[in-house]
Amino acid sequence: MIRVAIFDDNKTFTDNLSLLFEGSEDYVLTGVFSNALNVVQKVAKARPDVVIMDIKMPEVSGIEAVKTIKKDFPAIQILMQTVFEDDDKVFAAICAGASGYILKGTSPDGILEAIAEVYTGGSPMSPTIARKVLSFFQTVHQPEPEFYDLSKREKDILRCLVDGQSYKMIADTCFISINTVNSHIRKIYEKLHVNSSQEAISKAIRQRLV
Repeated sequence: MIRVAIFDDNKTFTDNLSLLFEGSEDYVLTGVFSNALNVVQKVAKARPDVVIMDIKMPEVSGIEAVKTIKKDFPAIQILMQTVFEDDDKVFAAICAGASGYILKGTSPDGILEAIAEVYTGGSPMSPTIARKVLSFFQTVHQPEPEFYDLSKREKDILRCLVDGQSYKMIADTCFISINTVNSHIRKIYEKLHVNSSQEAISKAIRQRLV
């Protein structure tokens, strides 16, 4: 029997999943959480084999929660949930330790199949995300400059990007305006020699810049 915990603030979605697991002999729901605060304690209590994590959690982002879970519970498999399969945050979550993802709106059978797949060592994801992951690993060993002269504020903002925060969330976290966030991100792109948030996140994770 596969033990599953859910992190999602959408009660309708979690209620539907609860009913799905109640009707299955091969899965048991061990915890439902509306946020990822104190995620270590919540996971320790639920003791899941697989975690379904909403990528856009309130207060603590799903990406940050993935990092924390994988650090303390490396054997637990994590499936991310997202609305759009080409979301750069999915790529960042996989780089942070998630094993795959499911789209919101996936059929009940599809959800169960994805859980079983990730539990047995698979990585359910679309070709779009798979290509991003492949591209990431193809460039891992390419020589790149190790010093980018990022300021402390730029590193803070880059860390927020890696954590999956929106520009508005970054502004709130750093107590600055969205215009200032935009200005800093343009400078980050220039210093890292990248042209998108996906490239910035990839380089930050690959070279451990944050």
